[in-house]
Amino acid sequence: MSQTPFSTLKLKPGLLKNLSTLGYEGMTPIQEQSLPHILKGSDVIAQGKTGSGKTAAFGLGLLENLDVKRFRIQTLVLCPTRELADQVAKEIRRLARGIHNIKVLTLCGGVSIGPQIGSLEHGAHIIVGTPGRVDDHLRKGTLRLDDINTFVLDEADRMLEMGFQEAVEDIVDLIQGPRQTLLFSATFPEAIKSIARRIMVNPVMVKVDAKHDEESIKQHFYKVTGNEQRLTAVQLLLLHHRPESSVIFCNTKKETQEVADDLHDVGFSVMALHGDLDQRDRDQTLIRFANKSISILVATDVAARGLDIDSLDAVINYHIAHDPEIHIHRIGRTGRAGSKGMAYSLISDKESHKVINLGNYLDRVIEGEPLPDESLLESPIFEPTMATLQIEGGKKQKVRPGDILGGLTGEKGIEGKQVGKINVFDNWAYVAVDRKAVQKALKKLSQGGLKGRSFRVRFIRD
Repeated sequence: MSQTPFSTLKLKPGLLKNLSTLGYEGMTPIQEQSLPHILKGSDVIAQGKTGSGKTAAFGLGLLENLDVKRFRIQTLVLCPTRELADQVAKEIRRLARGIHNIKVLTLCGGVSIGPQIGSLEHGAHIIVGTPGRVDDHLRKGTLRLDDINTFVLDEADRMLEMGFQEAVEDIVDLIQGPRQTLLFSATFPEAIKSIARRIMVNPVMVKVDAKHDEESIKQHFYKVTGNEQRLTAVQLLLLHHRPESSVIFCNTKKETQEVADDLHDVGFSVMALHGDLDQRDRDQTLIRFANKSISILVATDVAARGLDIDSLDAVINYHIAHDPEIHIHRIGRTGRAGSKGMAYSLISDKESHKVINLGNYLDRVIEGEPLPDESLLESPIFEPTMATLQIEGGKKQKVRPGDILGGLTGEKGIEGKQVGKINVFDNWAYVAVDRKAVQKALKKLSQGGLKGRSFRVRFIRD
């Protein structure tokens, strides 16, 4: 973490005061290198790994550039997935707390377009969305970009990998007048260079070293002979280290589902996350993993974008990534927020070229370590500490987190320390409770209700 304080920047007093309240004092390297150029109005290309602080970098820039009194859409932020768009919008709202009456609206697929049209009719200052849904609104004429002064492409590499290049270019063509363009990406392949040349004017290039400090993330490599041994190796690593939360990265959607199914069949608490899931299943999986009621997430690189878990204990690479920078991006999801992280990668002779490339990138010789003893396979499989209850009532039914907490901990209820994360959506809510208190929590909510109202409640089983 850089020691350069945010107070050295020419930011609005309200922004600086709020940053101090949030505990944001010293800038991260990507913030320190990019923010001065962003605040000058330059186009900026910034390359940095997950957890580098990029959202605050462009978020502060667009908020400084915003005229709140002018109730027009002045900023458009494009993200590759709904999860990341929701995360970015949430962070922008946090950064904007010191400035009154800023309206941030998310436009993403996977949900009905009707309510979004209604929200757009009421206006907004900042739009955060996915390219496909933003393009849909532009085609329908329900979104206009005539007043845009700041355009942000977040995780641009994944956006193009997911096939959004045409949609992005269509959107750019409809932004009228001068604008500042900010492009943030974990990697910088040729496709990104091509689109940058087309949409940016004399951009400043900022690159933060993608390599991780070995003190914060310990990497281990284990040699396997085939796919059957890979699955055994994963089981041994999980049983030996027993991480509370871990992500297993696979290179294909098919393999992701197969690995999750195989681990589930032997008793692990595990879910798959890939592009073939519908939006509700994706949301529910991410919620359960974040609230500690699922121990293991098996995911593709694309699906895991937007995954915001501060205390991820371990990352396992089922196969080495095709690109060394993708490997760095994967393992960067552990060892965040000052914690120690562990990364375990399975390698085989067939992947020798990828292993050599990765070793050259990391400036180290990669040699396979022995796996834990197979006697561990007889060990009991660990369970997550929490479980998730779903309540069929949400914001539209006036259900608030405080109502759920009160309903659970009232007379003859469970203890407050047994209640975990609470997530409230439009028509339903999720609450994590201690696994030992599930039946008591179900009974309390089912019989006692929430503020005198009765809602259907169910326990989401693995």
